[in-house]
Amino acid sequence: MQTVAGVFARHTDAERAAAGLESIGIPRERITLVAPGGDTRPVPTDEGERPGMGAALGAVVGSATGAAVGFPLGAAVTLLVPGVGPVIASGLIGAVLLGASGAAVGATLEESLITGLPRDELFVYEDALRRGHSVVVALVEDDERADHARRILAAVGAETVDAARDRWWLGLRSAESERYGDGATAFERDEALFRRGFEAALAPDARGRTWAEAVGALRARHGADLDAPAFRHGWERGQHYQRQLGLGTGLKKTA
Repeated sequence: MQTVAGVFARHTDAERAAAGLESIGIPRERITLVAPGGDTRPVPTDEGERPGMGAALGAVVGSATGAAVGFPLGAAVTLLVPGVGPVIASGLIGAVLLGASGAAVGATLEESLITGLPRDELFVYEDALRRGHSVVVALVEDDERADHARRILAAVGAETVDAARDRWWLGLRSAESERYGDGATAFERDEALFRRGFEAALAPDARGRTWAEAVGALRARHGADLDAPAFRHGWERGQHYQRQLGLGTGLKKTA
């Protein structure tokens, strides 16, 4: 299973793209459209819960959707995502991508959907949503259909996730260079490692964690990069960034 995704400046284009993906045989339950806006519903949850919707929110989503595999693309649940605001998630995997767990979709279904979901790209989607853009994500099983799906997204005007990620970083780069302790020249030398650490701090399982708490998972993913001061510096700046935006703070208790 692999992921095909695109960012759209216009919601109508995102809807056309989702319909196009379904037209080539991608099942509805493997397509999601996530967009900003909507009326948020009160969700009982605990302080300090992990980013996204969390298990308590998952229970609400589950009751709304019936946790059905055939959840129609047109059906939607409206949520308040920390650091982003009100978000409409159409399609079941949108709920999974934003953080709902077993209570929402059932353990077996969740396992099949999470395989291949780009959770480490969540910060790119969040940035797009904050900018008022929509995101379409689909899970496909083979390279041929993935290529076809990418062509459909491109034809409707999608920005690729890689392009969106680079645009996001370009918006931060100048300020991070100015704050870099060893100066702009050193930043240019260290930028790749610094950025890697910065992005690592925004992974869903890293938010709200100390370096000591996260170092095991970071070592498994990034290996010897952790030993570079630039990576650690980037991690610390990434942690600061997510705290500024409110990412990882969880939803406040409403009931």
